[in-house]
Formats: sequence, C-alpha cells, structure tokens
Amino acid sequence: MTSATTQLNGTHLIFFSPTQTSAKIARAIGEGIGMGRRMETDLTLDEQTSPIEMNGELCVIAVPVYGGRVAATALQRLQRLKGNGSPAILVVVYGNRDYEDALLELRDTAVQLGFVPLTAGAFIGEHSFSTPELPIAAGRPDADDLQQAREFGKSSLEKWEKLQATGTPITELTVKGNFPYKQLTPGAPACPTCTDGCFACGECIEVCPTHAIHFSEDQSSIETDIHKCIKCCACVKCCPNEAREFNTPFAAILHEKFSARRQPELFF
Repeated sequence: MTSATTQLNGTHLIFFSPTQTSAKIARAIGEGIGMGRRMETDLTLDEQTSPIEMNGELCVIAVPVYGGRVAATALQRLQRLKGNGSPAILVVVYGNRDYEDALLELRDTAVQLGFVPLTAGAFIGEHSFSTPELPIAAGRPDADDLQQAREFGKSSLEKWEKLQATGTPITELTVKGNFPYKQLTPGAPACPTCTDGCFACGECIEVCPTHAIHFSEDQSSIETDIHKCIKCCACVKCCPNEAREFNTPFAAILHEKFSARRQPELFF
C-alpha cells in the first residue's frame, strides 16, 4: 500500500502517440478530470534523455500497443520520467485486436519509475495498418470513446478524492495481463513506401517518431531507413497526397478477424 499525497498539483498528460490516438484519449481523460492546471509531455518525437520530474500532479500516461505489448519505443521514452510518488492513470490504446500484456507491462513500468497507479484503461484506436479498403477500427477513438474517456477521468479523480477524504492508502492496482509478458518475435524489417504521387513535401519526415525518413541526397524524393521504422504508419496517415503506403498481408487478416467493435476496459 502507498500513501497518497495530500494535495494534487494539477494534471500532467504524458503520451507517445505517432498517429494521435493515444493523445486524443489522454486529452479526453484530462478534460474529464477538469483541473485548471494541465501540462502535456509529448514523447512522440522527443529523443532527449534528460529526466522529467513529476511534482505531485495527477498523471495520465498513454501509450500504444504493438503486438500485445507496450510499443518498445514508448517504453524507452518513458524511462525519462521520475514519478516521485505521483498518482497515475495508465492507458494503453490498441487497434481492436487485443492488448494482451501491455497494460500490465505499463503498470509495472510506472511503478518502477516511481508512480502510484490509481486507475487504468485499455482503449481502442484506429489500427496503424487500417486503410480505406481494409478498415480496422477506422475513425477510433470516436465520439463515444472520447466520452467514455472523459467519464473515466472524472471517475478516477473521484476515486482519488474519496481516498483523500477517508485517509485510505492506495492499494496495488490489479489489471489484466500475464507475466512473464508475451514474447515478441522480431519480424522482417519493413517500412512504408512512396507512390508516384509523392511530391517530396517532407510532411512525413516531420511526424516520424524515430526519424527514419529523410530527403534523398538531391532533395528530390523521400527515403526511409527500413531498420529504424517501427511500422507506426504515422507517415501514411499524414500524407496530404495519400502517396505513402504500407502493404502487409496482416491488414487483410486483421480486417477479417477483428472488425467487430470492441469497447474500452477500465480498472479501478
């Protein structure tokens, strides 16, 4: 059991969100909490290593799920955080298949970083491999997801306030998942490619979380380092000319087997 601090110092939203789904959920939770002081730490493009200290804020930590685990790049970026006993609302966002051990992994990581898990949730976001032809949770989080996220934020704050009012310590938060975590098998390196419609505007370069995309030497085309790509497909979804594509047989499998709408799962 962990004692709560006596007063919260605002809300701190922390997320890794290449396609903005985790960011949308985190912000909706923040709206539900409704505190006047709200800070954001976006780790998506930030490769710095300097510590980020918490100061008694109610923190929302939101990350995407890749293959049933927390995205490896997100885990690496989270290591900068110093929880200092701050309570945390933990969120994983997955593409309608399953989040498997990701939420447990995030909870354990948060504890190691000095946070006190208060509540947790698994939400659904449009899958990275989703396309108009093969939609997988297309358009999510939608209005209903975001409303549930706001209510979750409100309920999380109410839990905190009840603990404060009764002087009750925070007990260990139980979430779904198994340990040892699911073993990930590295796939063959792959990355999105440009079609003939690409006019090298460079917008894809700006959104790549691992800086795997760059101009060619003569600045006339876009090149991608296949070994740096994490297949988040942020570049595909942001391209103003729809000239980035990622062709994978998994898209058809996911579309066929995981099209039924799944709902968020919440843990208090």
